[in-house]
Amino acid sequence: MENTKILTNKDKPMHFLEAMIAQELALQEPDLRGVCTRFPPEPNGYLHIGNAYAININYSIARKFGGKFHLRLDDTNPLKEDMEYVNAIIEDMKWLQFDPEHLVFYGSDYSDQLYDYAVQLIKNGRAYVCDLSADEVHDYRGTLTEPGKESPYRNRTVEENLDLFSRMKQGEFPTGARVLRAKIDMASPNMNMRDPVLYRIIHAHHYRTGNRWCMYPMYDYAHPLQDAIEGITHSFCSMEFKDHRPLYEWVLNSLNIQPAPKQREFGRLNIRGMVTSKRYLRELVSGGFIEGWDDPRLPTVKGLRRRGYTPESIHRFLDEIGVSKTWSTVDISLLDHFLRDHLKTTVPCVMAVLKPLKVTITNYPEGQVEWLTIPNNPENAELGERKVPFSRVVYIEREDFMENPVKGFQKLAPGQEVRLKGAYYLRCETIMKDPVTGEITELHCTYDPLTKSGTGFTDRKVKGTIHWVSEEHAVKAGVRLYDKLLLDEDALQNEEAGWEDKINPDSYAELADCLLEPFLSQAPSESRYQFMRHGYFCVDSKHSSADRLVFNRIVSLKDGWKKK
Repeated sequence: MENTKILTNKDKPMHFLEAMIAQELALQEPDLRGVCTRFPPEPNGYLHIGNAYAININYSIARKFGGKFHLRLDDTNPLKEDMEYVNAIIEDMKWLQFDPEHLVFYGSDYSDQLYDYAVQLIKNGRAYVCDLSADEVHDYRGTLTEPGKESPYRNRTVEENLDLFSRMKQGEFPTGARVLRAKIDMASPNMNMRDPVLYRIIHAHHYRTGNRWCMYPMYDYAHPLQDAIEGITHSFCSMEFKDHRPLYEWVLNSLNIQPAPKQREFGRLNIRGMVTSKRYLRELVSGGFIEGWDDPRLPTVKGLRRRGYTPESIHRFLDEIGVSKTWSTVDISLLDHFLRDHLKTTVPCVMAVLKPLKVTITNYPEGQVEWLTIPNNPENAELGERKVPFSRVVYIEREDFMENPVKGFQKLAPGQEVRLKGAYYLRCETIMKDPVTGEITELHCTYDPLTKSGTGFTDRKVKGTIHWVSEEHAVKAGVRLYDKLLLDEDALQNEEAGWEDKINPDSYAELADCLLEPFLSQAPSESRYQFMRHGYFCVDSKHSSADRLVFNRIVSLKDGWKKK
């Protein structure tokens, strides 16, 4: 597949993570068992474009070095996780062509092993059961400038800790009553090393293990051990986990796990113009400010897919931005640039009238229908041609007519000629108006039969060409127009304002009475087209039905991306 070729292109210059692995391979490090990477999402939400960036790094590195790529669902918090999210994550990854195939794992499958490892830490004097409340644990941690205080339970005997930990497992204590903590250093300059919590009690039903467990491991404890159990060689994560690396290594070293996976960090991607925070996304969904996780204004994979973005354009976007060591910010217009570049030669260019104005061609024979041949894509002859019906009554865009044209207006006006795309020259003769409102309701025009497209019979020239749809054959459809969700780039910084004040009121508009040429009557769900002069559109998978098509505007025709 085209995407896979992009991902596995070994001729591309290596980024710093690939160079690190290449050096390890050259040195033939004894603990390198063949490259194995992973993507470990918590199944408590839907994937978004930022996740695709992280997946691409891990997936492409594994492919580049002939290794393996794992999808591991980090399901160690029963309060937020659900099988709905698991299924969505797997489906989205397959659509993005990051298919984990059979290498799908669940953190909850390692519960017994993680418990046994915790028992081993207790026996080695490296972990203890603490009775401090969550607030007290936080207060005892100290600050960035002041050391923390040791818990009064820190020096419990091994026997007492083993007994309490076993009773925690048996469900003897209520939620939050006790935790298991690592015994490291309460004066460490790294706050993550100040006796971090390894296990907490949560009496809640788990979507996979049911009520078998009532205590669950913390991410910083579970993650390195899950990596080790699966044989992960390189644990690549974003830069905010750099301060967590010492704890990652402490867990593995304290249990003498060899060979140990290596955690390495890459710069986090920030996309200007999109909401990628899972917390913010959840607020938008739960608050009913948007349709759901698949709202086409969201950067979720489901939202991008429903709007009409393609896996190819997303791969090209990820390939272009590369892998950085530091925080990087990219404008969403770059993704749109690659989307247009992909669609302009791969989808049919069709005629769709979004705001119709009726035109009766008075000198065209009544009842006559011509089937005109029009190329499906002017830039790609391989997409072939189609037949488009032409008749006495057609519809044009209302904005393509002006009763009192301004200087430079090159469309239809009284006494002025235009070409109907793929058809004839058209001249406006008479304007019909509503007698009450004065609104223009219909145009009476004449056509020149000697100006049929492709015949070359006339040497007259017209400046404007407009699209049209035959009334008799028109397909009625709804069209949804989308724009940026937020009013401005700084909207998220205003913590005092509600979402009502942050959302762009023009981010969504729906046109109900659009007319399309009959070529689109059987358009499949998620199929994409260029609507002449309007942009690129996709059949909405959620609101379209057998009786009525609904299209989402993916992106306009104008490319605002400027390379510097």
